[in-house]
Amino acid sequence: MGEKFVNMSESDFVNLAKEIIEKAKENNVVLRVLGALAVYMHTEDPYIRNLFYALERLGAGKPLFTDLDTVAYSRQQPLVKKFFENTLKFKPNIYVNTLFAYKRNIFEHPEGLFAVDVFYDRLEFSHNVEFGNAPGRGRLEIDFPTISLTDIVLEKLQIHKINKKDIVDLIILFLQHNVEEEQKEQTIDASYIGKVLSDDWGFYYDANANLDKVIEFSKAFQNEGKITKNDFDNINSKIKILREVIEKTPKTRNFQNRAKKGTSIPWYRDVEEVER
Repeated sequence: MGEKFVNMSESDFVNLAKEIIEKAKENNVVLRVLGALAVYMHTEDPYIRNLFYALERLGAGKPLFTDLDTVAYSRQQPLVKKFFENTLKFKPNIYVNTLFAYKRNIFEHPEGLFAVDVFYDRLEFSHNVEFGNAPGRGRLEIDFPTISLTDIVLEKLQIHKINKKDIVDLIILFLQHNVEEEQKEQTIDASYIGKVLSDDWGFYYDANANLDKVIEFSKAFQNEGKITKNDFDNINSKIKILREVIEKTPKTRNFQNRAKKGTSIPWYRDVEEVER
């Protein structure tokens, strides 16, 4: 099944997403944007934003976005359902909403313009990214209208079979934002990433492999003249900071026990795309 792209300009889709998140807040629903749109919303520098196109994130001339991906808390699922179906008049995807209930819901725009995908408490793909349970309890309140930059990075690093568009997202995130050892506004919190990876060897392994790919692709983009040497050095230095923090973070017994088995047994979850 081919991807269905949102048939509106990037700025219109951003504004519409912001309106939905604002209206959710008015209805006491904690809802945040994730995925490619979250990266785009955090990229304000015109030069860096142009890299979405210069690096052909989804191929030349194609729109950037498919649907509106969001996350909420499972304890608010009845409120989320009421918000989309009664307040916004979106149509529920009965199949997905019945099958996944408190894990994931999909709501279709009344005019069929796009769908809103709502994940609850966590993303469960190759590896888990937690928002509603330790160590991620209460993480949705860190930023607005998107998840935090730190969680966007984790969302990308967890992908076992990472593709070019997600690598481009990481390149843009590292170019636009600083990596710090603590949670600061509009920065990537290396200490939290280190903490998450310190308890999950499989996630740690794939995250490191993906950081290698970010450097590899960045170097290729520099050689092709799509980014400058300064851009490459900037990306490389931020990844170096992140890696230093990840390595010095004490690893749990769970991590150490799993590390002994290495790649001799599967260390990631196979991901099957839900048919819409």
